[in-house]
Amino acid sequence: MDWLQSLILGLVQGLTEYLPVSSSGHLTIGANLFGLNGEENLAFSVAVHVATVLSTCVILWKEIVWLFVDLFKFKWNEGTRYVFNILVSMIPVGIVGFCFKDKIEEIFGSGMLIVGICLLVTAALLAFSYWAKPRQRENISPLHAFIIGIAQAVAVLPGLSRSGSTIATGLLLGNKKEKLAQFSFLMVIPPILGEALLDAKDMVEVGVSTAMAGLPTTSLLIGFVAAFVSGCLACKWMINIVKKGKLIWFAAYCAIVGLLAIVLPML
Repeated sequence: MDWLQSLILGLVQGLTEYLPVSSSGHLTIGANLFGLNGEENLAFSVAVHVATVLSTCVILWKEIVWLFVDLFKFKWNEGTRYVFNILVSMIPVGIVGFCFKDKIEEIFGSGMLIVGICLLVTAALLAFSYWAKPRQRENISPLHAFIIGIAQAVAVLPGLSRSGSTIATGLLLGNKKEKLAQFSFLMVIPPILGEALLDAKDMVEVGVSTAMAGLPTTSLLIGFVAAFVSGCLACKWMINIVKKGKLIWFAAYCAIVGLLAIVLPML
């Protein structure tokens, strides 16, 4: 992987992790276009996933500090309830990650067709949440947190957007846009870190030197910085987009890219 490829893929990861267009789907498309192998992708994946977590922490640092302050008061307060909801939302993705990891990895290696189909599903979900007008709820309940967590767990499929699935599901449940965007990005931090740790474990199993083969340190750093900067911009931008309810444009984009991912390999 040269520096230009790492720059492009780093920017793609940072932007698409928060924009509802599927980071895994776009990285799969990018890796196919650049002809990158799985082991080389593994080391790069760890770096860019850590970078996106850091970008979330930078943009939402006030909310994260508030959660920790409330949590260490050791009382049942607003911050503690919020953390409880995040933990509840992690249950489905934890079950999927531990019980179906090998199956998911097989799906990731199944080519562009599954990516295209999942992008079309993302488009449909975003469009449906845009036109649906449920009653607005003031706070996200533990039940809604769990249902949103199920959406996040299903979104491990390449091409099914994690942010798109969680935000669209929350909107369909009637949660307020302002609070939903923040919750969606905070709840994603533990799963992304978990995913990076699993990738790091796989790196150790195949051998760090093998996983780093063909991936110069300069390219790794460029990809990390690109993912971090673009992640900061996308996270802040997406919060404003959700508040304004403009997700329909991403539905159109996902539909176009999904159709291309299905049709182009057939030509």
